[in-house]
Amino acid sequence: MALFLDCLVALLAAFGLVCIVWPPILWDKMARYRRKKHKGSEERSMDLNEALEKLDALQKKSYAYGSGLSALYLDGDTVAPPDTEEGRALAVSILAGEWHEKFTAPETGELLAFLTEHREELDQVRRRQVEELKRDYDQDRRIPADEYMAFQKLTSEANAVWKRAKAGNDFALFLPYLEKIVAFNRKFAGYYDPDKAPYDALLNEYERGTSMAFYDPFFAALRERIVPLIRAMGEKEQPDDSFLHRHYPAEAQRKFSGYLMEVMGLDRNHVGIGETEHPFTLCFNNRDARITTHYYEDDLASSMYSVIHEGGHAKYDMGVADDLQYTRLAGGVSMGLHESQSRFYENLIGRSLPFIEAVFPRMREFFPEQLADVTPGMFYRAVNKAQPSLIRTEADELTYPLHIMVRYEIEKRLIDGTLEAKDVPGTWNRLYKEYLGVDVPDDTRGCLQDSHWAGGSMGYFPTYALGSAYGAQMLKNMERDIDVWGPVGRGDLSRVTEWLREKVHRFGGLLEPADVVKNACGTFDPAVYTGYLAEKYGQLYGL
Repeated sequence: MALFLDCLVALLAAFGLVCIVWPPILWDKMARYRRKKHKGSEERSMDLNEALEKLDALQKKSYAYGSGLSALYLDGDTVAPPDTEEGRALAVSILAGEWHEKFTAPETGELLAFLTEHREELDQVRRRQVEELKRDYDQDRRIPADEYMAFQKLTSEANAVWKRAKAGNDFALFLPYLEKIVAFNRKFAGYYDPDKAPYDALLNEYERGTSMAFYDPFFAALRERIVPLIRAMGEKEQPDDSFLHRHYPAEAQRKFSGYLMEVMGLDRNHVGIGETEHPFTLCFNNRDARITTHYYEDDLASSMYSVIHEGGHAKYDMGVADDLQYTRLAGGVSMGLHESQSRFYENLIGRSLPFIEAVFPRMREFFPEQLADVTPGMFYRAVNKAQPSLIRTEADELTYPLHIMVRYEIEKRLIDGTLEAKDVPGTWNRLYKEYLGVDVPDDTRGCLQDSHWAGGSMGYFPTYALGSAYGAQMLKNMERDIDVWGPVGRGDLSRVTEWLREKVHRFGGLLEPADVVKNACGTFDPAVYTGYLAEKYGQLYGL
């Protein structure tokens, strides 16, 4: 979004006098001028202090409204009874509408304009707060309040309907909501940036600076390197992963989740864990986070890596500096960087042999019968098995980007109008066959598997693949700076977390996404990611 240009502050001209003797009237004028100048300086200082107090109050109100909405979402997605969405949707729409009204009020614009005019008098943190809030204000004020409230109500209802549709393999139930969500996203894209193609405007919301012109060649580079690897591995013998699908009681998995959180350094006094259909993370502040998971008693790896993935999100938000809390700069700066952290812990660390060797003895304590005949090496190969599959969240590292490409292609066409919502299942199934070579048996394991569209998010999915690529490059730099695998092999992730906190976490939204990427990755190069995948899976499969 365009920002206000910095305003020039008028400078007082110096007096130049040639008189040797100053008449009394001149002394009087000069004295009055000095008093007026001094008084004006005090008033400006007082006005600026008052404005900063209002800025703080505005941001704390934003935090309060956001916390209320997040709490309603958390309740609705975890412990609320199934048929209670109507009242919750009403509450969400009213709260969201009230905040929209407050934030887009003329006095907010006046406050941000004043602080923009005085930006040179602000420190880096305050200046960045004003820049980001001004960006939000300029964007949000273009969205009519009634449309904003209607969208919030729609997505709250849609999420509950999506759950029922997924459980019943009933795309028709969800279709009317998807149609409305697509229409809202098209309209909102025009509010976000009317000069951009609609899908570009949506992509930019999740990873600032990206567009189809960025993602198209990015995905093409991944496809060019990954598809031949998948074909080559298809000719190799697959590792045995049958032991992952023995009976793993949910209660034992819950205890194991607690252990994994301990290994990750997630303090249970500050991080809660719940259960939901589709795992997610909510961070209220850097001392209050909630992760969620879903337990399948015939799939140990599903929840294990869900907990590590969501724990990575929590590590990011909880690593943001204290002085940024309750401000616009708290939390991660972009979804690409957020996903880089979740997938860093999940895949680069969690699926590594040193990590598995470190945690396996305790795993056997939680599941003594199920893992009695399993070694760490067998477990490592099993959780890194690369094979085209149906479910994105359970896909291996190698095939995962292809799952994202399917969603990217569908979103592009939904937003540009070349694909109707009713045709999503057929297009989804065709692309899964084309990209991954698998047949989709039903919509539950097809286009209804993710919650993102029900939540109104279009343009989010590509950040998963981008985050994976960021993470691979971060690991390369981390290995150059510190001993990564020695401590990880002892179950100590503290050095990994310290490096990420220094390079990524602590900044929150203080820097632009591109600057954080540069800080942690250097010059971004997708070839580092594809090279990492080729090396890892080449060794695993003897290619």
